[in-house]
Amino acid sequence: MTETTTPLQPTTVEPTKLQPTTPAQPNAPTAPDSPHVTETPSPDHLLTLTDLTRQFVRRGTPFDAVSHVNLTVDAGEFIAIVGRSGNGKSTLINMVAGLIRPTSGTVSVAGRNVADLGDKALSVLRNRTIGFVTQSQTLLGNLTVLDNVILPATMFPEPLPFAQNAEATDAVAQAAATNDEAAADPFMPDVIAPITDQENTPSNTAASRSDLFATRARTLFTQLGVADLADSYPRELSGGEMRRVSIARALMNQPSLLIADEPTGDLDQESTDIVMRLLRDQANNGTAILMVTHDPDALEYADRVYRMDAGVLSIASV
Repeated sequence: MTETTTPLQPTTVEPTKLQPTTPAQPNAPTAPDSPHVTETPSPDHLLTLTDLTRQFVRRGTPFDAVSHVNLTVDAGEFIAIVGRSGNGKSTLINMVAGLIRPTSGTVSVAGRNVADLGDKALSVLRNRTIGFVTQSQTLLGNLTVLDNVILPATMFPEPLPFAQNAEATDAVAQAAATNDEAAADPFMPDVIAPITDQENTPSNTAASRSDLFATRARTLFTQLGVADLADSYPRELSGGEMRRVSIARALMNQPSLLIADEPTGDLDQESTDIVMRLLRDQANNGTAILMVTHDPDALEYADRVYRMDAGVLSIASV
């Protein structure tokens, strides 16, 4: 008797909806044969994208929003990505930040596969290694400009590059002696509470280091031309002013990698020049910058320019 097999049936998809972006779920278990399981990449490059793909389905037809992208970015490099809206640029940088999980391929930041990180480790990576300037306005309306920018420095007890001192170093050494991942709450708290050390003493709180944090923030405000806005609230700011404050917040913790999504989108020419000179200075001082832009004037500050078209990344001729 001849054995017959039933062919696999294609997965059905709601015909009129574009499937929403699936946020990263770093705590979910990964099957041993999953394409996301990789060896820890070499930290030779600060950022490495390997065959990176993100697929969606529209009206029953799959398509690649990001298609097999390969890219490396080293410390101090300034990379710009151009292209029309809807061609995958924002999806790409959201995968770099761990906000979207790739369909296949890997993102490595500082030698760590982003998809393999637990929730706390991913949060620390975004806070300490990555700075992110988003297109949308994300300042907290109930905080002053100064407090908005200082806030990222208060989130974790690990010492910041501009805040190295004996107490912070001792606290981190004690934390490293324990299994931080196992002991940590796998979920972020519902409220922002002060970080304390082993003796319940505040460490990276604004209350304990207000002068240090305020000095760092006000220096950035001066560089960005918004020093007079420190005590204002976001509702009192123009779109361009909020953009510059958001850039200050992204730079507050001196990230190794700055992701900037249209950083000059709301700015006049003078403000654009101020922002781009600051970003160029950051790159000259060792920060890797990955910028998405439609602004041709911003491209002259970049070391390399890429174009994204239908999810495919290629070198642009500018």
